[in-house]
Amino acid sequence: MLARWIAGSLVAGVMAAAGVASGAMAEEMTPEQARQFVANKMFSFTCFDGSRGSGKIFADGSVVGSIQFSGTGPVRYAHLPVNTIQVRPNAVCASVKGIPFEPCFNLTKYDEVSFRGSVHGMGFAYCEFRRHGNSMIQARAHIRPHHRMTAEASRAEMHEEPAKAEPALELRRSAE
Repeated sequence: MLARWIAGSLVAGVMAAAGVASGAMAEEMTPEQARQFVANKMFSFTCFDGSRGSGKIFADGSVVGSIQFSGTGPVRYAHLPVNTIQVRPNAVCASVKGIPFEPCFNLTKYDEVSFRGSVHGMGFAYCEFRRHGNSMIQARAHIRPHHRMTAEASRAEMHEEPAKAEPALELRRSAE
């Protein structure tokens, strides 16, 4: 149950990132605009209940990130499967196993790096997002190499191989 609540909060938080945080020129985003704004980018978020964290939505609709509920306690890490986030013709929604409904989101862009996302029909349930560069995560990957990679191999990779540019990834559209 806790895992489902964490997953739902993470989805709400990440999707809110497609929305924004305070600004004079607020603009409701269409599902297509939200997809372009959010796909393959890192966002930190703070939610109405004090929950906070960061996450990334991948082109296949999967989500990875961390969340600290109510702003206290341990930070939880989560990975949500392919097609969790679905860009439909008229909405951006989430499909999370164990949740009896598929929440859709109102997404409001305030500037080029921040937005607010709220659950449709529940405006009080929102998260504010701020985009930050992916370089921080890439740097962490080199500082703390993956458990299957030795520190020596990681150092060699970091200093000897040129960095490869990531292709621009997009969220897949739902079949609906």
